[in-house]
Amino acid sequence: MGYIGYFSLVTSKDIINSPYNPRLDSMADRVVRGKILDRSGNVLAETDYAEDGSEYRYYPYGEIFAHVVGYSEQGKSGIESSKNFELLTSNAFILEKLQKEFQNQKNIGDNIVTTLDVDLQTAAYNALGDNKGAVVIMEPSTGKVLSMVSKPSYDPNSVVANWDYLNSDPNSILLNRATQGLYAPGSTFKIVTALEYMREHSDYTNYYYECNGEITYGDTTIPCAGHTVHGAEDLASSFAYSCNSSFCNIGMNLDVNKYSETVKDLLIGKKLPGEFKTSKSEFVLSNKDSMADKMMTAMGQGKTQVSPYQMALITSAIANGGILMKPYVVDSITNYKGTLVSSTKPEQYDEVMTLSEATQLKEYMKGVVDYGTASVLSGQSYTAAGKTGTAEYSMESSDQTHSWFVGFTNIDNPELVISVIVEESNGNTKAVNVAKAIFDSYYY
Repeated sequence: MGYIGYFSLVTSKDIINSPYNPRLDSMADRVVRGKILDRSGNVLAETDYAEDGSEYRYYPYGEIFAHVVGYSEQGKSGIESSKNFELLTSNAFILEKLQKEFQNQKNIGDNIVTTLDVDLQTAAYNALGDNKGAVVIMEPSTGKVLSMVSKPSYDPNSVVANWDYLNSDPNSILLNRATQGLYAPGSTFKIVTALEYMREHSDYTNYYYECNGEITYGDTTIPCAGHTVHGAEDLASSFAYSCNSSFCNIGMNLDVNKYSETVKDLLIGKKLPGEFKTSKSEFVLSNKDSMADKMMTAMGQGKTQVSPYQMALITSAIANGGILMKPYVVDSITNYKGTLVSSTKPEQYDEVMTLSEATQLKEYMKGVVDYGTASVLSGQSYTAAGKTGTAEYSMESSDQTHSWFVGFTNIDNPELVISVIVEESNGNTKAVNVAKAIFDSYYY
């Protein structure tokens, strides 16, 4: 009886939505698949008809929404998969449904109204350009996912024709890098390290370090970016200038067990909330590890692996005063005429840090923009705070790097949270410039 209850409440929906469930094939014989819309009613996916009367799925924005909206042939992905059952369910007026049943005509499936924004999505897609990478944009006060871009992308209108090519290397094109890509977080992880230092040292405002451009312990020497000598620093300036030496110094003296607990508080290594297929982030550090491992971990290298989505959730919690709202991408379900069937209400997921901790981290992130490594965002019509990051992905050369940026706009009442990674940027395309292009498009 317990298993039946668990099956009905927890697993039944996954089985119903499985593309391998033959029941859905029979539903598609009786119902025209509904539309997927953005938050303003723009059509992201709809069923259209060929000259011979056969149905096909049409995606007006092509590659732009490919990973988040998904495809519905050769299996299913994205929202096309997670809301498969709802798209093949018709809540049209009962008399209309009966009439069509008697006339052997298909009823029209329900529409999925998403939280996605066409303008933001297009801006993010364009800002990434020809680079591999991902962008996640959220509304921190509600948990709404406003944009999710992954590149390289594909045209869902031609999935069938190009399936052999697409499926030959699924980790390259079909993979949603925003939720399933795992990367060293680089200096964006200094957010986590700073939080842990604050938790272990109530007098953290008295922190002092003299940076001479590098730090050495035993046989390990770690330089600051460009061997920049930052001089005398407190925690705020260490964060703003992203001083590797200072954060390595901090990492050597942290309690590893407490550090691991803080990482768990931020959901790293845990199943992430939301409606997406996600890869589990990793934090691997123990008391048995060397001092070099602790130094590297504290500055965002080592064995730590995170997704852009993971970093968006952490940033969203900071922007929202320590409260992580449950992320969601489906705002409502309506019948084909627009009558509301159900809606999603914002819901608190967890308090991952205290209000005072979030307020202090927000202030540190503001410093990154005001006088630190993200100063390109200062002096705009909007205010912003954030953290840049550079993550080495090759053991052979420190010049082979990914570029990161996480942050939010409208500091006093945060509006947009963003997480950006540019793969293999190698110092060329910077993630903070991608974020700026998106913000400029939105606010100007």
